[in-house]
Order: sequence, then C-alpha cells, then structure tokens
Amino acid sequence: MRVKHKPWAKEKLQNHPEVCIFDPALHRGSWQKLFGNDHPIHIEIGSGKGRFVSGMAQAHPEINYIGIEVVESVLISALDKVLEHDLSNVLLLSVDGAQLEDYFAQGEVARIYLNFSDPWPKKRHTKRRLTNPKFLDIYKNILEEAGDIHFKTDNRGLFEYSLQAFSEYGLRLTYVSLDLHNSDFEGNVQTEYEEKFSQKGFPIYRLEAQFNRESEKL
Repeated sequence: MRVKHKPWAKEKLQNHPEVCIFDPALHRGSWQKLFGNDHPIHIEIGSGKGRFVSGMAQAHPEINYIGIEVVESVLISALDKVLEHDLSNVLLLSVDGAQLEDYFAQGEVARIYLNFSDPWPKKRHTKRRLTNPKFLDIYKNILEEAGDIHFKTDNRGLFEYSLQAFSEYGLRLTYVSLDLHNSDFEGNVQTEYEEKFSQKGFPIYRLEAQFNRESEKL
C-alpha cells in the first residue's frame, strides 16, 4: 500500500513527547520507569495506524503498550488515537524493528505482537520477513522467560512459512487458528488491515508461540 507522504508528520510527533519517544535507546532497560509503574510491557511491531495497539490499551489498562511503526506519516494516525482516548499506557516509537535490541534490554518485554506484517513473498526477500530466524533471535533476547509472540496475517504463504520457521527454531505453538473470525477465540482486537481483508472474505490466520526455554536447560 502506497502511503501519502505528510511532511508535517515528524513535527506533530515531536510535539507530543509524552507519547512519542525519539530517543528510545536512552530508556533501554527502564521502560517501566518511563511508564511510571511495574506493569508488563507488550510491543507491537508494525503498528500502522494504531487501531490494534490503542484498542488493546483501552481493554487492558494493566498492560504497558509500545507501538512501533517506522513510517512517520502512518504513525501520526496512531498518535491521534492515543490522544483521543487519553491513553497513558501507550508509547509510540518510529524505529526499525531490526534494531530492537538497541531499545529493549534482555528479558524486558513480556509479549510481542506481529500483525499483518509485510509478507515479502519473493524468495530473495525471505530475510526481511518478521518471522525469519534472524528476527526470532532478537525476539528471544528481549522477551522474558515466559514471554510469547502473537502473530496474525491474512497471507497463507507467510503463515505457513512462519509455522515452519517457528517449529524449526524450537518454539512451542500454544495456539493456532486457520480461520480466526470463525473460531471460539475471545477478545480479538482487529487491525485496519484485518477488517478490510475479512470483509472481503479472506480467512485470518493466528498463532501464539513461546520459546522452549526448558529444553535449553536440559
């Protein structure tokens, strides 16, 4: 999807330092201090316009959420939602997901959400997929021992690739749905893409997975 460039986006984000963090490396290992509580930290990589992260924050005030979206012209929509609902448990970062270890300390994150990530369907772009082992290495480092990954997509190819990548990496799948909207799953918060694709009749795929830390201790 082509995003219309909004040259004023950066300035608008900078005008709200209470929500938008432009120096995330300074808070590595101390995000709970910045939130002002000891609540678990959940991050969404690729927050888009922020419907999911803001919806989750409204539903779960006991969780601290960090939305990550590299495109500033998109992130301002997420900012609008946070401000509209006066959400004190959401922070937004405009950074590259490949540098997460620069912004989060080992074991600092309780959950990672990957929602409707770019499928990068061409084989030569495999390493760009957010469920590639290169990224799994990063997630494993920043997630706490009991932390997990929640992944949703409409792209069957990406879902099948992710199932295989997770399995080969040694992650334990704790939930898998091949048609989320026709399942008994409760508490689903839709993203903008999810609503669009489901209305067109596409099934939504979803999984939850944990790193198998116990087997590593044997």
